[in-house]
Amino acid sequence: MKNVTDSFVSLGHWPSAGGFGFNTDILATNPINLSVVLGVLIFFGKGVCASCLLSDLLDNRKQRILNTIRNSEELRDSAIERLEKARARLRKVEREAEDYMVNGYLEIEREKLNLQNSIGQNLERLENYKNETIQFEQQRAINQVRQRVFQQALQGALGTLNSCLNNELHLRTISANIGMFGAMNEIRD
Repeated sequence: MKNVTDSFVSLGHWPSAGGFGFNTDILATNPINLSVVLGVLIFFGKGVCASCLLSDLLDNRKQRILNTIRNSEELRDSAIERLEKARARLRKVEREAEDYMVNGYLEIEREKLNLQNSIGQNLERLENYKNETIQFEQQRAINQVRQRVFQQALQGALGTLNSCLNNELHLRTISANIGMFGAMNEIRD
């Protein structure tokens, strides 16, 4: 306490000290600074209590903190909601991609089977056409051979007949054939 009184006493000695100066004694100047600050607060803050100012400042700070927390929670909730929507959309897209992939594989297999069946049918048709062509050509060749054999046999028979027949034998053969022909006509009637 003596230091406080000494500092006030020392104020009275400044003019005699020869001018304005700084007091470097921290313990002596702190009470002076505090008394000046309190005096200014009391003078300018008439009717306003220091605890009310402090309480208002703390309430404002508390409200700002609460608003920041509330905004952060709203942003977090919004982000969680957007994340859930994005995850749901991702699951949907993955399911659709899997469906497309499965359907694509099924379509490929179906087309493969259709192509194999079509190729098998075409090969069968070609085989049948080949066999029919072979049979036709064989039949044609057989007919040509028959026709040639028949022509050669006919020419040989005619040659034999012409060499063996004379006019009389020839006339008798014709008469016998006419007689057989006439008998056949009578049987028919």
